Amino acid sequence: MAIWRKQGLVFDTARQGVGGWMRHSALTPTPWPIDASTIRVYAGFRDDDGVSRIGYVDVLAKDPSVILRVSKQPVLDVGRAGCFDDNGMILGDVVDAPGGLHLFYVGFQQVARAKFLAFTGLAISSDGGEHFERVQETPILDRAPGRSTIAAVHTAMFDGVQWRLWYAVGDDWEWIGGRAFPRYHIRCVTTRDLTDIPRDDHVCLLPQDSEYRIGRPRVYQVGDRYAMLFTRGNITGEYLPGVAFSDDGRDWVRRDEALGIGLSDSGWDSRTLCYPALIPRGDDVLMFYNGNDMGQDGFGVAVARQSLFGEAFHA
Repeated sequence: MAIWRKQGLVFDTARQGVGGWMRHSALTPTPWPIDASTIRVYAGFRDDDGVSRIGYVDVLAKDPSVILRVSKQPVLDVGRAGCFDDNGMILGDVVDAPGGLHLFYVGFQQVARAKFLAFTGLAISSDGGEHFERVQETPILDRAPGRSTIAAVHTAMFDGVQWRLWYAVGDDWEWIGGRAFPRYHIRCVTTRDLTDIPRDDHVCLLPQDSEYRIGRPRVYQVGDRYAMLFTRGNITGEYLPGVAFSDDGRDWVRRDEALGIGLSDSGWDSRTLCYPALIPRGDDVLMFYNGNDMGQDGFGVAVARQSLFGEAFHA
């Protein structure tokens, strides 16, 4: 079991953000190594209307509480009116692949008869991640039978020939206290062409017991083993991370107790803890994550000496 030492809320968006499009929140923080001394954390930052745009915060790798730079403008703004991402987006994954830095993101659209729709878009940067351009104005992972409301990629791996994608799939709603909450689970697929993703995918994890949603899969590989961090919600309001392990990336065994991190007694992550994402740092592993209200305050960091795989971790 990894033992995590929390470093606290290291980026308070309301206090340290640039205002305007970055008033509050830092949704699904996703770390990316700029160089040996700098970690860039891409996230979705919300304006006063709650609409999120993708930006970044650069932090000092040896002390992530030290903020080096904050993006003055979004690296990816909302889509054109009527498109699938015209009401905001959250981070899916960032992958360096032929053609540039690939940014997978989840675009949101409001519709009259549902809370929202959320599908996956792709944008590519040719300047090292300062600006991204959409490859198309439509989703690369769109609605299909069994995923009529949500298809949200949160991990993409490229082996030089093909892509492996892990994503959340939603098709209906759970009504709790008269409010609609999305139901979803985790699937994966392999493709050679991101503009032609097969519909014949594989179910990785389903909600269990009182859970109604399990999503934001972050998958890491060491050798021939895989670990997946995810976030799970149940009908009593808990929203917490979990972990599963796999020998092939397709079939998974949950061991939530092995993650080794929980709620704080008070403060910004005392009610919910969600959307963890990892990055190695020498002999340590850093976890960037959100707290209460799905990241309204910003993002925090925890550090562990021992990884989920034992003594060594490599993304």
